[in-house]
Amino acid sequence: MHMVWTPNFGDYQKGNPSSFSLSSQLSIFQQFVFHLRRSQFVQVFNNSPDETAYFRMILYRENVSNSIVMIQPSLISFSFHSPAEPILLDVASIAADIILLLDSYFTLVIFHGSTIAQWRKAGYHNQPEHQAFEHLLQSPRDYADTIVSERFPTPRLVICDQYGSQARFLLAKLNPSDGEAPLSGESNVFTDDVSLSVFLDHLQRLIVH
Repeated sequence: MHMVWTPNFGDYQKGNPSSFSLSSQLSIFQQFVFHLRRSQFVQVFNNSPDETAYFRMILYRENVSNSIVMIQPSLISFSFHSPAEPILLDVASIAADIILLLDSYFTLVIFHGSTIAQWRKAGYHNQPEHQAFEHLLQSPRDYADTIVSERFPTPRLVICDQYGSQARFLLAKLNPSDGEAPLSGESNVFTDDVSLSVFLDHLQRLIVH
């Protein structure tokens, strides 16, 4: 079979999508493009022309690190079982017993899983015997407060759970996955947008065609 080689990007066998691979320097480029096409810089629906111009002006002004967060937000998990850690920007990362902190630069979202939300509403964090839970609730808030104090323009802070309408600020940024990923009993994402794997599969088919 004829081998086509692209020295600056990767290689593939013509007509074989599964053979496509990128060089190590561009290993996350495909997912970056996926999030860029879903961002407010490309998707202008539900944004006024002034808002679109504002977002793009900030993107042009900021450094690379901040621009990357604008396009592909960071997602951090807080739980009883492990220290705060970055996790996949995917709906499968939602779990009942963790708190998520999404940083999309313009908005910070603290999302409580269903169990965490129930415990919070029951007031467990106000009871002396549940100080660990109080600390867990406070940790993402302290993390977010640090970002808010250092960033300009000041990001909007949203605190929500799966039952609130503001959960859309989180769900709109997550990869909707493939419908087969375990969601730990949390909410599914109903969207017309394709998942990352479907996007990558279509992209590879176009490249090797």
